[in-house]
Amino acid sequence: MTSAVPRLLWVSKFTVPTRTSNPVGSNPACSVISPNCGWKPTALLLRRFGSSPPSTDVTYEQLKVLLAGQKSTVIDVREPWELREYGIIPGSINVPLGQVNTALQLGPEDFREKYGGEMPQQADKIVFSCLAGIRSKKALDQATSLGYKNVQHYPGGWQEWMKNEQLK
Repeated sequence: MTSAVPRLLWVSKFTVPTRTSNPVGSNPACSVISPNCGWKPTALLLRRFGSSPPSTDVTYEQLKVLLAGQKSTVIDVREPWELREYGIIPGSINVPLGQVNTALQLGPEDFREKYGGEMPQQADKIVFSCLAGIRSKKALDQATSLGYKNVQHYPGGWQEWMKNEQLK
């Protein structure tokens, strides 16, 4: 039964055949991959075709531009006490990580009443932020699972924001 399985599938690594020689007395049937036909396996190089997906990371500079142009909704997923203690990125809306899933399923009026900002639509650009990028990535994953397509996160978080703002 093994003879029915192409050699490519039963060698220990992914391989691509390469012709090493033309054995004496070979016949046209030798074009089938066979250990007796002068073929040797070569490592398979995988290449991704098509365009790569856009990055989900936003830099400090990109976030400043987005905030200045009001081209996205920036959601800070830290707890309210963290914002009081450390500060807030101007123009962001506070939705703690534990509430993101529910918040993004509210109606626009309920969202505005509870969080004090406009409810982002599924096609809107959303940037999540937190203290250092861990929770914002989790929020991004939650939003994506709810059907939001244009979501990003600021991996530097509040810590990077503050460091850059103090340099100005």
